[in-house]
Amino acid sequence: MTEDDRRTHGGEIGPTEWLAMNRTGSFDWDLDSGTIDVDESGLLVFGLGPDAFDGRPVTLVARLAPEERVRLDAVVRTALTGGSSSYTAHFPIPQDDGTPHWTHVQARILRSPDGRARRVVGIVRDTTAEVTHSAFVQELERRREHQTSIVERTTQALSRAVTVDDVTAALTGPGGLARLGADGLALGLVENGSLNVIALSGDSLDALNVFRTRRLDRGLPLAETVLSGRPRFVSSFPSLGRDFPELAPYIDRLKFRSACYLPLVAQARSLGGMALFYRGRSEFTADERILALGLAAIVAQSLQRAILFDEERELATGLQETMLPRRIPEITGGEIAVRYHAAWSGRQVGGDWYDVISLPRSRVGIVVGDVQGHDTHAAAIMGQLRIALRAYAGEGHAPSTVLARASRFLAELDTNRFATCTYAQVDLASGTVRAVRAGHLGPLIRHTDGRVGQPKLRGGLPLGLATVFGDEEFPETRLDLVPGETLVLCTDGLVEQPGTDIAAGLAALSEAVSSGPPQAEALADHLSDRLWERWGAGDDVALLVLRRSPDPGTPRAPRIHQYIHQADPAGLSDARSAVGQALRDWGMPELADDAELLTGELLVNVLLHTEGGAVLTLEVLPEPVRRVRLSVQDRSSAWPRRRTPGEAATSGRGLMLLDALASRWGVEPRGEGKAVWCEIGPPAVVVADASVPGRG
Repeated sequence: MTEDDRRTHGGEIGPTEWLAMNRTGSFDWDLDSGTIDVDESGLLVFGLGPDAFDGRPVTLVARLAPEERVRLDAVVRTALTGGSSSYTAHFPIPQDDGTPHWTHVQARILRSPDGRARRVVGIVRDTTAEVTHSAFVQELERRREHQTSIVERTTQALSRAVTVDDVTAALTGPGGLARLGADGLALGLVENGSLNVIALSGDSLDALNVFRTRRLDRGLPLAETVLSGRPRFVSSFPSLGRDFPELAPYIDRLKFRSACYLPLVAQARSLGGMALFYRGRSEFTADERILALGLAAIVAQSLQRAILFDEERELATGLQETMLPRRIPEITGGEIAVRYHAAWSGRQVGGDWYDVISLPRSRVGIVVGDVQGHDTHAAAIMGQLRIALRAYAGEGHAPSTVLARASRFLAELDTNRFATCTYAQVDLASGTVRAVRAGHLGPLIRHTDGRVGQPKLRGGLPLGLATVFGDEEFPETRLDLVPGETLVLCTDGLVEQPGTDIAAGLAALSEAVSSGPPQAEALADHLSDRLWERWGAGDDVALLVLRRSPDPGTPRAPRIHQYIHQADPAGLSDARSAVGQALRDWGMPELADDAELLTGELLVNVLLHTEGGAVLTLEVLPEPVRRVRLSVQDRSSAWPRRRTPGEAATSGRGLMLLDALASRWGVEPRGEGKAVWCEIGPPAVVVADASVPGRG
């Protein structure tokens, strides 16, 4: 090639020289002869000099790694045999200093009319600079994606944090340090002139526990950052020890190479400081410093929101707690447990309440209610209504009168609020419960065998509304608690959630009451754990559990009690089974059949001829010759009458069975009703009382 060929007639650089200047050469591969002609620029790209090249293709790619030669050969062979008109390849060629130079080949295949490949011509280009720049760009993009991921994940985790404890849990809990891209974390808050470190997370950071709480001064790097408002990036821990001598004895125990101390500032208020520790990092780039400051800003905003929530929550719950009774009176013959759980909604507290009221004649009043609304106004109204209802109950009024007067009181407050509640007067000596309901959930009763019933309480309108609409009727419902049974009252927050059926909540409550422990305190804890935490904290919950003391008798004179509801079809069968099983457990199986038969007769008489359920008591009389006493108590004052049934009669033989099977039997007045009893076993030595219509 002549000099004229290299330059145009105007003196400008020709195409060949342009290619050489851009590390680009050309080649011509004669497939018939198997030789390849490469210009000087092309040989430079392959790392060869003109004198070292013998025109063979294998010499041209001798420097390639074996796997790269195989890959390049496959690309070329596929193009030649597959009918392609061109191909490209990209591969690294190691240089003398070991660094790879990337080479790009772009070739065109020249074929004869019959399609046979005769020549390959093309260019070869050094793309090392492009690849290096591309790798730099990719690494920069990877770092930016990593930083973006840190910000996004941290923001997402903290967006769900409501309290300060939630914020620390998001930063120190599972995956917390990974989200921050750090190996350790310390978080401190400024409180009353002190810096309180509320979180330490990371291996070896327990060495700093001695600095958990201390006066806010410049003796430690985190406190100095808070006071100055400027971040500190530490690339050498020994230098940190020189700047802060108080920290120097602990430096060797910290397994980190670098750290950054960041002030937490939100709306010009210094909240505290955050320190991030790193094991593998020895310096901080400009992007990494900006990322750290961005994380500090996110954490500061979350902490400010959480601190405000905690302050509002403390104010609201404090107000509400002052409205609830400070002390629950002790009762005789039973045990009471109360629980109150506030909803986690900042200032949005509700008007749920409970109360236990000592009444005349050794009775106790219990109430659970809910004032409409979820604000401090509802809590204030609740406090006034609770005190008024307590006063009316303490005066000895009937339950229906207590609620009627409470409704009138609420209406006269002129608050446009109403309230629901369930109130009951309980006589633990007799087990009598007189209950009324004002638009509220009825109670549950846990029987001694673990079954749970939902007695139907006739109800009136909510308090306040009843007076407005002129309907202050609150009909009473009488219930009976046998020894060992439990009464459960609660507000709807324990059973109801938006979007769910309240029937499902009531079923879950019944199941939890049935499966829980019998003691009042233990059962209240069980219900709180199972239901309040299950449903979440969307609403306030008031819970009251009242248990009548069990009456098992003594080892020599055991005793069981059971309530049989009139509307329970399985109650009669369950009672017969319980009596038979008890006698077998007490070592008296020979009396089981007669006792079961008499149990059925006495209960059928009550369930058919009275209004209401019955209380069954089975006990062993501790006499020299032991006998069994069976007693069925009901609310009817009508005593059983002897009848003479005909041969085809289907009833009227109950007293005849009593005469035939019982050693003695009788009827006694009991409270508002009576008790029919009988004794089974050897005949008594003494005759029956003359007032008893049974045999002696």
